[in-house]
Amino acid sequence: MADFRLRREETLDGERLRAMLDESPARAAQAILIAAREDVLDAQALLGQILLDGQGIAQDRPLALRWFDIAARRGHVMARNMLGRCHEHGWGCEADASMAARHYQVAAEAGLDWAMYNLANLLATGRGVTPSPAQAVALYRRAAELGHAKSMNLLGRYLEEGVHCPQDRPWAREWYRRSAEGGDFRGQFSFAALLAEEGRTDEALEWLRKALAAGNVNFLRVSIESLQSANNPRICAMAQAYRQRLSQLVAM
Repeated sequence: MADFRLRREETLDGERLRAMLDESPARAAQAILIAAREDVLDAQALLGQILLDGQGIAQDRPLALRWFDIAARRGHVMARNMLGRCHEHGWGCEADASMAARHYQVAAEAGLDWAMYNLANLLATGRGVTPSPAQAVALYRRAAELGHAKSMNLLGRYLEEGVHCPQDRPWAREWYRRSAEGGDFRGQFSFAALLAEEGRTDEALEWLRKALAAGNVNFLRVSIESLQSANNPRICAMAQAYRQRLSQLVAM
């Protein structure tokens, strides 16, 4: 049985915190709560996350927001990013995209790839900020270069289409590959599409199955339409598997 006692001076790395939560969410939540109250910075940020998710503790989004704010004020960059997420989506507060953008900007300037990605999404769509697709592409690129798989996929899309940047299909393919290998299901689907175009059907199907296993409801809905229009009958047949998985997720 893992030892969940935490010392005030102890630095809690993400790997250990996740291991604690995986083994016993309720006991881990109790230990994290104690550590947060004793000013352990990572525990304060994580307490916000488990309150937001209801993991091992009753879900309380306003209280999650409060703990993210406490940790962010003390310099926790991911907590600052999560403040942005809360304000963007109205978790524990009124939705305010402009406030979200300000939090993302602070975290992005501190070098956090997730904040770069989130801010880029707002810039690309003009939510809470003046639209600037070119700035969005630049942020996706910065995040991608830091290893952010979702940004890799979006950067690949811009490069493939040549929108708001010079078209560069070889580099688009490379970013799709990296995104797929990094575990992003949208990147896996994008890479599969290029592989299918190249006639590498077996490899394309392998990535489509991986995307199927990890994809969410919105992704599956859009992907079904794309698969149904595929010229390759083996690729087209994957639409049925995606449809079945979608039905399972909707029924949960």
